[in-house]
Amino acid sequence: MIRFRGVHKSFGSKRVLDGVDLTIRRGEVFFIIGQSGVGKSVLIKHLIGLLRPDAGEIYLDEQEISRLSERQYFAVRRRCGMVFQHSTLFDSLTCLENVALPIRKHKRLRRKAALAEAMRRLEQVHMEEFAHVYPAALGDGMRKRVAIARTLTMEPEFVLFDEPTTGLDPISARRVDALIRELADRLKVTCVVVSHDLTSIFAIADRIVMLYQGRVRLLGTPDEFRASTDPVVRQFVTGSAEGPIEV
Repeated sequence: MIRFRGVHKSFGSKRVLDGVDLTIRRGEVFFIIGQSGVGKSVLIKHLIGLLRPDAGEIYLDEQEISRLSERQYFAVRRRCGMVFQHSTLFDSLTCLENVALPIRKHKRLRRKAALAEAMRRLEQVHMEEFAHVYPAALGDGMRKRVAIARTLTMEPEFVLFDEPTTGLDPISARRVDALIRELADRLKVTCVVVSHDLTSIFAIADRIVMLYQGRVRLLGTPDEFRASTDPVVRQFVTGSAEGPIEV
């Protein structure tokens, strides 16, 4: 469904991705993990054309997309939604108006129809009772759910989440986890999640990839990660500070 083949990316003399090969299946919740600065967010930004690989290929279904022009990327971006770490809602608009904004812009619906569609999206993330509340009055977890609703307005086949639970309290984080799992199970959306949150990773992931020194260290199920004897994987999975990770 999504395939990275031999993807390389450097920024100046710093090599971030060094031949990444992996496949993400349709409809799964797929986590990308690893130390800070290992290239997790860099990897997913390649999928929506915010970055281009120095070498290698990226496929969406059977289409090679890493060499598309900016104009050709419009169609790809309509299929791939992105939920950034910070919710980036407009504080001057209600939650309902925030969600309706891309509907009016891209679907060119009249205000009444756009608001009706926006309400349906808020219902999908269980935020309909806060439709007329301004984002500043909500907690971080609720704002995150509104941001997810806004992303769903474009009816994406894939949603990319960049550290979706960072900074959230445990209850809010688990609610976001449950919503991501629900998107995959009920709406059949493929969810690609960059995260350090071990609770999230082992609670909702179908498969996980660990990046290390620019390459895939391990790709497998949560059970395969738990069973791994690789010291680098073990140190990450257990959250142990004992023994330096190789550099």
